[in-house]
Amino acid sequence: MARTLIRASHIIAYQDGGHRHLKDGVVVYENDTIIHVGRDFEGPVDHTIDATGKLVTPGFINTHAHLSESPLDKSFVEDRGPRQFYLSGLFEFLTARDGAITDAARRACIAYSMPELLRTGTTTIMEIGWHGDVVAEHAERVGLRAYIGQGYRSGRWLTANGRTVEYEWLADDGLAGFNDAVAFVEKVEGRANGRIKGFLTPMQVDTCSEALLKRSADASRDMKLPLALHVSQSVPEFHEMTRRNGCTPIEWLQKIGFLSERCILGHCIIPGESSWANYQADDIGILADSGANVAHAVWVFARRGIAMESFARYQARGVNMTIATDTCPQSMIEAMRWTSVCSKIVDRRTQVATAADVFNAATLNGAKALGREDIGRVSVGAKADLLIWQGESMFMTPLRDPIRNLVFSATAEDLQTSIIDGRVVMENGIVPGYDPIELGREVQKGAEAMWAGMKERDWAGRDIETLSPSSFPAFAR
Repeated sequence: MARTLIRASHIIAYQDGGHRHLKDGVVVYENDTIIHVGRDFEGPVDHTIDATGKLVTPGFINTHAHLSESPLDKSFVEDRGPRQFYLSGLFEFLTARDGAITDAARRACIAYSMPELLRTGTTTIMEIGWHGDVVAEHAERVGLRAYIGQGYRSGRWLTANGRTVEYEWLADDGLAGFNDAVAFVEKVEGRANGRIKGFLTPMQVDTCSEALLKRSADASRDMKLPLALHVSQSVPEFHEMTRRNGCTPIEWLQKIGFLSERCILGHCIIPGESSWANYQADDIGILADSGANVAHAVWVFARRGIAMESFARYQARGVNMTIATDTCPQSMIEAMRWTSVCSKIVDRRTQVATAADVFNAATLNGAKALGREDIGRVSVGAKADLLIWQGESMFMTPLRDPIRNLVFSATAEDLQTSIIDGRVVMENGIVPGYDPIELGREVQKGAEAMWAGMKERDWAGRDIETLSPSSFPAFAR
């Protein structure tokens, strides 16, 4: 048994049901589990980490990601959002992109995502996609704690004219995909000392039938698995669901018995009571009363001018709000920062969505959503998933309240060490076996192939420069 002691000037430790600021303390872990948190430790240790002048926090729990494609959002989706679809890029941009991404590009993105996540604080990831075996392979190799779900659905959306959204439905209502997802969970559950786990993830509320969602909810309950779903993520989706069912997407999920404390709902950014929907409803109340969790990925919307109304409002009503990246950058530092700032702007109040609020969302709330009390906190019996931050760097000095400094000022360079399951997986920006330059070159190749292939996939046959014009024209000789 290996026992390690970290002596730090600042520790965000768990006590009496919440995070506390412990100054000049120690954390001791044995193998993968924390065995002591306090002012000092008298017992023998095998290793000592001197974190004098530094900050120790629990690792971040990133509750919604698409590792096989998010790096390819760069240089493409920014500054673009068709007004016909209320600024959402789902129906034109994703359709053109997804059909043009090669399998090699997706694999390159997954590999590239590993150091990106570890260098920006993620220690637990929830991955939604179709390349679960590749994600599991890399997560096990690199040391990441990963919940992996294989997506499935009853059909898909498309647009044939750039004005309306249409749907194509599968003959089997997504049953084959559901069965594959269940088989995948059974295959990977518990790998790598329990770090690799599965969950069920029907893809979007508007691409899944009532029967498929009920089947998913039943299986989630019987298998004791988390259950993810994209819902209330665009105005066209909201209108489609009210047309089909005469109620909001969230009201419909309540009616069919889908919602529970196992649910981790992606986005929920356009409830009925939002100004985007302008539809009388109490969706936020339904979320709170059902115990469902929200995975809030601020940047994927904020970059298009869409903000949740508001993070603080959901929180005040009692919804368990978690933090996610969804798109690039896959940085929980940026996700916490933008979540706080956007909520303050929407509410026109500064004392809401505080640094403490978003830090809790990235740690304790994420753990609650997963039904766990052994991650997201620095406490005896918890997993040794720890982050060591610089305390005397350009962006962390002067330091009085470490959480405010972390949320509002820190950069990825301030994260010195990432520890998961008691293993150092990142030190001084280096993830062993993962060269970000070489990995980036493979992603670049995949991106260039995707950009070249979009013309064949886009409904109007537009090339990349027409779909997403460059910021400046090319230099002319």
